[in-house]
Amino acid sequence: MSEAMLEHVNVTVKDPDATAEMLNQLFGWHVRWRGDAKYQGTTLHVGGADSYIAVYSSGGNDPVNFDRYKTPGSMNHIGVVVEDLDAVEAKVKALGFTPHNHGDYEPGKRFYFDDADGIEIEVISYV
Repeated sequence: MSEAMLEHVNVTVKDPDATAEMLNQLFGWHVRWRGDAKYQGTTLHVGGADSYIAVYSSGGNDPVNFDRYKTPGSMNHIGVVVEDLDAVEAKVKALGFTPHNHGDYEPGKRFYFDDADGIEIEVISYV
């Protein structure tokens, strides 16, 4: 029996097109699919050949009013592995985001940033 593989995560964002474009610019991904979704919303599947992030919006713009690290059922962050950590960090800064929480410990180097919707993204390199 083969090992299970994570195919996707689905996150709610204000503007799925803007989030998809940001992910494409940072990680070289592409929009795999776009379509109608729950509550008259729209979802874009953004990623590569084997996995993706589904970015969804039904047009709501309510702020997040909880601490995701203290609320059961919350997503804490999305981790993305890259080859060139410094190049991606430069892209993150060029898009106006602030990298934080840099770490260099086993099994790799990493930093985090919060996107326009407050979703924390961890960028990791094992090189």
